[in-house]
Amino acid sequence: MTWRKSSHSNGDANCVEIARLDNGRVATRDTKHHGDGPALTFGRAGWVAFQQHVTAR
Repeated sequence: MTWRKSSHSNGDANCVEIARLDNGRVATRDTKHHGDGPALTFGRAGWVAFQQHVTAR
């Protein structure tokens, strides 16, 4: 799995990364948690709802 950092992340360690999983799901994590750190995983509908909630703020 390849993680990529959000283009909206800033340089003060408040960054988010996402990875597209082979099963079509999307994983997201805080960049401070490289390696075996926790990640949230979403199916398609959950990912869309998560994005809408975050961007509405």
